[in-house]
Amino acid sequence: MTGGEVPESGAEALERFDDALAARDASPHTRRAYRAAITRYLAWLGQVAGEDWRRPRRASLRGYLAHLDDLGLARSSVGSHLGAIRSFYRNASREGWAPGDPWAGIATPRRPRRLPKVLQIADVEQLIDATAVRPGEGARRRLDALLAVRDRALLETAYAAGLRISEIAGLRLADLDLARGEVRVVGKGNKERVGLLGRPAREVLDEYLAEVRPSLRARSSRADEAAVFLNSRGEPLGVRGVRMRIDRLVRMAGLPEGVSPHTLRHSFASHLLDGGADLRVVQELLGHASLATTQIYTHVSPSRLRSAYQTAHPRSSRRDSSRGAATPPRP
Repeated sequence: MTGGEVPESGAEALERFDDALAARDASPHTRRAYRAAITRYLAWLGQVAGEDWRRPRRASLRGYLAHLDDLGLARSSVGSHLGAIRSFYRNASREGWAPGDPWAGIATPRRPRRLPKVLQIADVEQLIDATAVRPGEGARRRLDALLAVRDRALLETAYAAGLRISEIAGLRLADLDLARGEVRVVGKGNKERVGLLGRPAREVLDEYLAEVRPSLRARSSRADEAAVFLNSRGEPLGVRGVRMRIDRLVRMAGLPEGVSPHTLRHSFASHLLDGGADLRVVQELLGHASLATTQIYTHVSPSRLRSAYQTAHPRSSRRDSSRGAATPPRP
């Protein structure tokens, strides 16, 4: 699917939409993806269907759905593509570019509901243990020892507070309050929330900040005074660096393919619910605007389902309550 000529009015409306996204603190990745999807749609509508983008016919919109299907896109990709287009039309309608959303009455493919991948508690411990220092020589051994403590602090913080990868990379020293076990997080949409840090995270962060970070910072004359996590050159560890480091630790720990840095955040939520945390508490800790977003984690814990079943269902017990005698489980 390629871009093409976009009508002047559509291009101007797209620029205004992009400005609106920027004003809402949408990420550069989101803005690029939305712009690409809308540009392709507007070009197809004008060049292939010969339609005015402001008032396209329903038949042309169905034709565009068929076009996306012909491209072999996954349903999730089609859903993202159409979501961008409908957001564009809502903005265009508010600003008077279009009379409304022409897609409002069109049945679109439903996105598949994928359950997030989560780690068992033992897997998380195995991942953290993978930060142990490997034997080295001389100065390299000293640097590896420093990075091992940093990596452990990074993983413990990410898992303890359920942080996104961008939030880990963006942590500043002023965000940490180890005495209270709290971390101030600036998440999506520039919204702030408070994350909590358990004893293991506080202890390793204290060691990292007192003994390791000063040594790493000394390796660069241009070191950032405020970034919490630094790389081997003494500079802030960015999103790409955090991802590469965690991916490497996942491989070293022998965890399954598909385990990503975001898996730690999913595991954080699932483990809290397994431990009996209220769903709204987990919502607050994750920084979700909607409880519906958090509710997906109630579907990923077989142990939680089994516990509720065994507590509530009259025929779940291995003891026959009417006779008071143990009965074997049904095959």
